[in-house]
Amino acid sequence: MPTIVIIPGWRDSGPGHWQSLWAGRIKGAVRVQQDDWLCPVRQAWVAAIAQTILAQPGPVVLVAHSLGCIATMHLPPEAVVKIQGALLVAPADPERRAALADFAPVPHEKLPYRHVLVASSNDPFCPIRLAGAYARAWGSELVRIQDGGHINLESGHGEWPLGLALLQSLVGDAGLSFNPAAAPSHKPIDTLETA
Repeated sequence: MPTIVIIPGWRDSGPGHWQSLWAGRIKGAVRVQQDDWLCPVRQAWVAAIAQTILAQPGPVVLVAHSLGCIATMHLPPEAVVKIQGALLVAPADPERRAALADFAPVPHEKLPYRHVLVASSNDPFCPIRLAGAYARAWGSELVRIQDGGHINLESGHGEWPLGLALLQSLVGDAGLSFNPAAAPSHKPIDTLETA
């Protein structure tokens, strides 16, 4: 089974955010740590993500949120070859937010692994049109969520069963394995409608 690598965005994902909940529930999940969550520097962020990926013994499936999605696009080839799949949720728009400007321009090459991009119709940090442009450029399977905000705790996404089901689809036949003491209180849905 691939290792799940969780990549938070700008300012990290706090307790109760679906990334934090999943990090405690999915067996063997690894969470990327950054030295500076408030003033992100592309070189440092990308290096921390690459080191985390390269430290895993086998393939990985990434779970990135917001700026974590954009940092993932900048990964070096030696990290990319270890990626089996990725769930890219609510990508950021570094070209319109000064604090994230070091991550612009955003690469627009097709990704060599299966991935799902999840975008919301009313994300305050990335217009749905831009998320659609990312999806076309990257060759993403695009899932649109109506009025999902930034797909974080503030927009009502705690455990987020839909996301867990999407992640399950990327892991493959082995499926996800959960820590018994922290198993999710829901059953992931089996079928999803994608755009």
